[in-house]
Amino acid sequence: MKRNRKILTTLRWVLLIFCGLLSNFSLNSLQAETFHVSPTGSDSNPGGAERPFATLARAQLEARKFARSQAVTIVIHDGTYYLDRPILLTAEDSGTEKNPVVYQAAPGESPLLSGGESLKLTWEPFQNGIFKAKVPNHLKTEEIFVNGQRQVLARYPNFDPKAQYFNGFAADAFSKGRTDRWADPRGGYCHAMHPGLWGGFTWVITGKDEKGEIIKEGGWQNNRGGAVHQKIRFVENIFEELDAPGEWFLDRINHELFFYPPSDIDLEQAKVETTRLTSLVEFRGDIQNPVRHIAIKGLTFRHANRTVMETKEPLLRSDWAIFRGGAIFFEGAEDCSLEDSFIDQVGGNGVFVNNYNRRITIRGCEISKAGASGIVFLGDYQAARDPLFNYGQTQYLEKIDRTVGPKSNNYPADSIVDDCLIYLTGRVEKQTAGINIDLAQDITVRHCSIYDMPRSGINIGDGCWGGHLIEYCDIFDTVKETGDHGSFNSWGRDRYWKSDHRKWESAIKQEPTLPFLDAMKTTILRNNRWRCDHGWDIDLDDGSSNYEIYNNLLLAGGLKFREGYGRKAYNNIMVNNGFHPHVWYVDSNSELYSNILMKPHADIGMPTGWGKKIDRNLFMDESHRAKHLSSGCDANSLSGDPGFLDPGRGDFRVKETSPALKLGFVNFEMDRFGVQKPKLKAIAKAPEISLPRLSSGPTTTKPSALNRSNFFGLSTIWLSQLRNIDGEGERSAYGLPDATGVLLINVPQASSAAKAGMLKDDVIVAINDKPIRNVEDLKRSIDSFGEKSVSITIVRKQMRLNVELKESVRVESDSAATTEFNSIPLLSKSKVLTVKVSSGGAPTNNDPLEILIDGQIANGYGPVFANGVENGMLKLDLESVQQIAQVLTFSTGHMRARQCFILYGSTSEVDPGWDVGNAKVFTPIANVDTRDRVPNPFGATRIRRFDGEPLGSFRWLVWAVSPITQEHLENTSFQELQVISSQ
Repeated sequence: MKRNRKILTTLRWVLLIFCGLLSNFSLNSLQAETFHVSPTGSDSNPGGAERPFATLARAQLEARKFARSQAVTIVIHDGTYYLDRPILLTAEDSGTEKNPVVYQAAPGESPLLSGGESLKLTWEPFQNGIFKAKVPNHLKTEEIFVNGQRQVLARYPNFDPKAQYFNGFAADAFSKGRTDRWADPRGGYCHAMHPGLWGGFTWVITGKDEKGEIIKEGGWQNNRGGAVHQKIRFVENIFEELDAPGEWFLDRINHELFFYPPSDIDLEQAKVETTRLTSLVEFRGDIQNPVRHIAIKGLTFRHANRTVMETKEPLLRSDWAIFRGGAIFFEGAEDCSLEDSFIDQVGGNGVFVNNYNRRITIRGCEISKAGASGIVFLGDYQAARDPLFNYGQTQYLEKIDRTVGPKSNNYPADSIVDDCLIYLTGRVEKQTAGINIDLAQDITVRHCSIYDMPRSGINIGDGCWGGHLIEYCDIFDTVKETGDHGSFNSWGRDRYWKSDHRKWESAIKQEPTLPFLDAMKTTILRNNRWRCDHGWDIDLDDGSSNYEIYNNLLLAGGLKFREGYGRKAYNNIMVNNGFHPHVWYVDSNSELYSNILMKPHADIGMPTGWGKKIDRNLFMDESHRAKHLSSGCDANSLSGDPGFLDPGRGDFRVKETSPALKLGFVNFEMDRFGVQKPKLKAIAKAPEISLPRLSSGPTTTKPSALNRSNFFGLSTIWLSQLRNIDGEGERSAYGLPDATGVLLINVPQASSAAKAGMLKDDVIVAINDKPIRNVEDLKRSIDSFGEKSVSITIVRKQMRLNVELKESVRVESDSAATTEFNSIPLLSKSKVLTVKVSSGGAPTNNDPLEILIDGQIANGYGPVFANGVENGMLKLDLESVQQIAQVLTFSTGHMRARQCFILYGSTSEVDPGWDVGNAKVFTPIANVDTRDRVPNPFGATRIRRFDGEPLGSFRWLVWAVSPITQEHLENTSFQELQVISSQ
């Protein structure tokens, strides 16, 4: 018994010792340090929650004492932290995987790190609405912010948010006649676009010569160099050009700040801030001593200098020059991250990942209005084998290093940009991108929304060294100020490539591994949505090789493959466009299969045999497929309607009956494009959705806006889109007695159809008890309505219902061989309202706008919009709100006498502008479409209510016009616009 008791006692002690050791181990492993920083704190405080530090520099010094041995968190509280130097994070600040170092915002708070300073100013009037104030002698900023918003450096021409290039440009911007006005232009800037619209150039003015002409230096921002655009130019930072609200100028000699405040800014209460730092946070390590395991979370960064004059380092054979810097700068870092942060209005690049970096994460961030690119990954050019810098340079074939891959590991790799919102970058520099990747490997870009870009959304500047993955991104509104580019753009001007590429074809045929010496890993683009209205949705340019592209929705510009090797594109949907193969190599081993294409291949300079496999694609028209049979393409492809499920809402998956499925096409997700983080998703825009041109061509409609215009092949009646019921599958789905009827595929809230109670997916089967079998039946029925309400029978969810169309307008049309119309005569000027006329969306050609209100119909073009213009608008100002009885529109020119427009009205007291999709400003009145009428030399339409009541009361009327021919997209030749009052 005693022995047993002794054994139990011993076991107890062993257990206690073990538990103590375990407890001690657990405490050590979970031990962490937390420091707090607040603008109300003091650096003499201990840094706790109750007594925080005042500066991040003080917290950083304290964190170093515990880094690596313990997890360290620096909690940053609300307020603005004006940095006098960048936060420099080195290997000494590193954490470990188990014990990371984290700089993060306090929960629910939004601290701001500023690279500028706040000015305390005493303003006094100067002249012409301009105020001035004394500033510190050291101030040399090129940006000021008033109440958090960047203001406009004094410029000519004045800032115009609607101007396509530079927010305003003029051919005489730095002409002798203009510069004569400038007393001392030193420090001013001249900007111009490249004549090929391949980015831009900037020069600083250093003075004037003896002839009074300006002396300038710079122009090194573009690696394609050469001439300068003769028209697209502007100047800034010129005192004499300070003449518009929002503009400012700093007199560095007399230390005075001049500002022309907008009417909504109270200068006495305004907060004025400037920039003084170029970078705000720098991770600075190297391959031997990297910065490790540091995360920055939840911070806002603002007030970083412009860097346009530092953008001078040429990239390898790219069109780019670059400044290796950014508001957040990574070099020699491993396993570090920037998360849930906002980079706002910085003057250069937002984030720059430079040379050696591994496993960098940029996640959940918003980057807005950066002067240059949003995010850049760029390696050391010396890591490339046989590097060349200029487009025209070429290698000697026999001297090319045949070693695969990089020469060193001094480049970014294994990194990710995830769930980020990037928009309105390139505010200063135009050869930029939302995300740019050069001399890097295995970079993933996932779930990013990128839009409002002067050039590409994502650019890959070379094939070194591939392995990149671009997936689930939403990229649109790109190439807005440049040209010859795409929402996604790449170059592959690697060591095998020369600009006169045909000369090396035979050598590459003998040595097929040459194109893959640099492009050693496949780059994948999958499950993305792209839209480029000024170029290609995806543009694989000069020599781009080793790409796999699948499950992409291309909304406007199609897919381009220029010369290159080993490209494969399958299971993509190209809405209203198709495939653009340009000047391929013979035996390029490129493939295009199982895609849905809506145009024939747009080939240029192609060899006899195109590639390895160009087949099993679905075209809209058999003639599209047949066009390429002689090139050895598409022998097993098909043609027909792909049967999209709901294109009006952006769902381009196909039905089970789609012929695309027979060709190996597989539906892919349509609801996971772009950012997923709720905070970012709530503010992210979406692209305009193109409705498919199943027989001819549509225009576009914003997802949340009223339809912009009519759609070829998709009838638009009562301001709603509709089409015929398609086959037995739809008959079953909608519960119809047979496969006839008219399906409403889009019913905007403000439309006449919606006011009658009709909904999307309703099927019209009768009007006034007369069966409606198709759209043509519906049109004929509408023409015979008369002045009364209309009973419409619809089938909704397999139930038959009746609705009454009481408020619908009636659109009547007439055509004639002369100006003498049968039913819609031209009225004398005394019988119509006096108006003023203007145009928008695009310039008009030929005759002046005033002929539209002169009371005459001439046999000419009138003020016609150019072919291809799909957003032309004509506006009448009635000078006061008037009750409108009828609106008449006259046109001429045989084919151009036909009309296609939506009429909008507005009661705005001031000019409402041109955003007719804004339901708060504009009301849709009627849709006119006479494209299916037999053409006559003259055409006329009349809009009025069925019941004889007024159309409504408006001051402004806008004709939002669309092209009236499919092939050449010709516009109507309008001759007269007449408005009749009911008062």
